[in-house]
Amino acid sequence: MWGQHLILDMCDCDRGAIGNPDTIRAFTAELVEAIGMRAYGEPVLEHFATHDPAASGYTLVQLIETSNVTAHFAERSGDVYLDVFSCKAFSEENAIGVCRKYFAPRDVRRTSLKRGVKPPDVSDAA
Repeated sequence: MWGQHLILDMCDCDRGAIGNPDTIRAFTAELVEAIGMRAYGEPVLEHFATHDPAASGYTLVQLIETSNVTAHFAERSGDVYLDVFSCKAFSEENAIGVCRKYFAPRDVRRTSLKRGVKPPDVSDAA
């Protein structure tokens, strides 16, 4: 496996929290620590899509020494779309716990991927 990729779709989150850049920065720092990673620099946090109120919200990019954390916070719907990718294994439960603590989502949908490229062998083709 080259890397672990956690994809979280969270709905109906605390709109005050997902619209607050200070809260998002605090969340990012705690998330990185909770999954045993080290941040590389400060997070990039920008407010995007102001032309489309349905999509408007903050977008986060935090480099970590083993890859990255990205997210978009859709303020109107309260939805958060978070990706954590790392070539070092991490606890998905810890990541979800930090999300619940900061954003109180009504529901969390998780997709977990093992990333990597390897040549197919005979057993894979069957």
